[in-house]
Amino acid sequence: MEKLIITAAICGAEVTKEHNSAVPYTVDEMVREAKSAFEAGAAVIHVHVREDDGTPTQDRERFRVVLDSIKEACPGVILIPSTGGATGMTPEERLQPTELFPEMATLDCGTCNFGDDIFVNDMPTMRAFGKRMMENNIKPEYECFEIGHLDTVLNMAKKGLVPGDPMQINFVLGVNGCTPATVGHLDYMVKLLPPGATWTVTGVGRGAWPMVAAGIVMGGNVRVGFEDNIYLERGHKAASNGELVEKVVTLAKLLGREIANPDEARAILSLKK
Repeated sequence: MEKLIITAAICGAEVTKEHNSAVPYTVDEMVREAKSAFEAGAAVIHVHVREDDGTPTQDRERFRVVLDSIKEACPGVILIPSTGGATGMTPEERLQPTELFPEMATLDCGTCNFGDDIFVNDMPTMRAFGKRMMENNIKPEYECFEIGHLDTVLNMAKKGLVPGDPMQINFVLGVNGCTPATVGHLDYMVKLLPPGATWTVTGVGRGAWPMVAAGIVMGGNVRVGFEDNIYLERGHKAASNGELVEKVVTLAKLLGREIANPDEARAILSLKK
């Protein structure tokens, strides 16, 4: 098997300090959490940004400051800014990080229930996001919460509406209202991937650690972090994103997978240096 790429999603848009006091809001806190994950073994940092009071934002300049600060603290790290933002944001708001020309960014692959909210990603939005990423030479990480999302983006790639081969898919399983985080669901979706595609699995909440184990043994890559799960184990909150990554590294070693550094991760993901 190839080496394991670990992504750390350090804050997301929904989790707050009321859930876990270590959730980062400020630039300094974002750097602290990114550095803790990077030093523990994460080659990739998935980035949402907040205002200092915790309000989610897609502001381009806030992203610029955060991304530049993380790059300085974590030399060579791969940064994947979110274009998902938070529910209720307009496509124009959400696209702002792409104006900074990151090497990767997320592209959400369909509308879905998201707890009590609706996360809107209709076809015009997806086409606009695909066009922007092709224009700006950004490799998408395709976020698939449902099997229909995967089918949609594979068909779009065939039509040249979004960047194609080699595709990087992130299966986000366990969101309330979307596909449950089970090994059976993950296995079925992985079998639908085209040749050459790479994939990551993200388990949300109590699905986090079962999906980490499945991703490791199935030869994929894994994502952890406060965006998705704040617990090391039941009843034990993680003190940092780095603690979550450390647990992945321990599990990977027990299961026989080596950890990819950023240069190795770039090669696996077919990124240009």
